[in-house]
Amino acid sequence: MTHSSPPLGRHYDIGGRQLMLHRSGSSGPTAVFLAGVGMMSLDYLNIHHRVAELTGTVLYDRAGSGWSDPADLPRTAGEVTDELRALLRTAAVPGPYLLVGHSLGGAYARHYARRFPGEVAGLLLLDPFHEDMVVRAPRRARERLDEMLEQMRDQELKDLTEEQIQQSRDQMAPHFAAWPEPVREPLIERHLATWRVSAQENENLYDQVADEFRRAPDTPDVPLIVLSAMGHDVTQAHLWPEDLLREINEGKRALHAELAAEAPRGEHRILDDAGHGWLHEERPDAVLQAVNDLLRTVSRVS
Repeated sequence: MTHSSPPLGRHYDIGGRQLMLHRSGSSGPTAVFLAGVGMMSLDYLNIHHRVAELTGTVLYDRAGSGWSDPADLPRTAGEVTDELRALLRTAAVPGPYLLVGHSLGGAYARHYARRFPGEVAGLLLLDPFHEDMVVRAPRRARERLDEMLEQMRDQELKDLTEEQIQQSRDQMAPHFAAWPEPVREPLIERHLATWRVSAQENENLYDQVADEFRRAPDTPDVPLIVLSAMGHDVTQAHLWPEDLLREINEGKRALHAELAAEAPRGEHRILDDAGHGWLHEERPDAVLQAVNDLLRTVSRVS
């Protein structure tokens, strides 16, 4: 995969690698969106535009994903957070930052704050990955996950057939209908071109990267909100039996409560009507409310 010109944003050279960054808004702490696995910057474009009415905001693609240059995957959390730090400096995005991380991006946001606490004004974690999700999951879930990871390791990621590509395109088109027309088709085509990234990023997630998160310094004393998506999610419902998914979600709820408690000003909010993958589209009001609340807290203490 090589980078191509994104429909929005531009490339910045970071150590010889071109990374995509799109910037909007101006005043206040800049909100920096960190995408989840299998997603990319412009998946968050609609909520980005609404946050830009409140404060400066940035979307970017990690190396290996979206419109950024390839990288050898998987990578460490240290590499990912070092890369983001270098990109923000090169693009002259002033800190401190309000990091808005979704899923694995939420874990990376938390890792950034723990490594570089003076550069973070606040944290908004959208149904974030937690390093102990697997070890504290129900036994049946651990066994099923081990099976899935083993299958992914054993099976070569073969090219999609033309029929599979068209089927995927047809499935994505209604979902992305709400995106601006100049972005919609390029975004769908980029997803089709980069579908392997999700499996590749996950390869070391439950051992090496999880251990990195466990060894990191404490979460700094910054305003923190964790949103837990407890509603129906199509992908999750496909992967897990209904009764087991309920157990997994209850474990997630407990871990997210512990994440919120890591910071003195941490808060945990439950969304019963949003799923994991697209909570920022299903409940943009909840995301905007959280951003607003964090900005008010930051302004009171600055």
